[in-house]
Amino acid sequence: MVTAFILINAERERIAAAAQEILGFDGIAEVYSVAGDYDLVAVARVKENEALARLVTEDLIKVEGLTKTQTLIAFRQFSQYDLERMFALGD
Repeated sequence: MVTAFILINAERERIAAAAQEILGFDGIAEVYSVAGDYDLVAVARVKENEALARLVTEDLIKVEGLTKTQTLIAFRQFSQYDLERMFALGD
């Protein structure tokens, strides 16, 4: 499984519509509206890198109003559950 975070800039009037459209693509698990340098963050979970490449280079470019994307590929997942287990010595 490949997990990626796609940071997205969009034209202001298209942010909500773009988020809904992106959410409809295969492999997109969640889309967040965020504050800061980007407008949206899409969480992609796909089986292989080729599917991620297709999602970013073929699907997202069809979304009207997107002005910039940056894709971050996750190497490893850490969760609160994992941290609690690591520090639960002797339990």
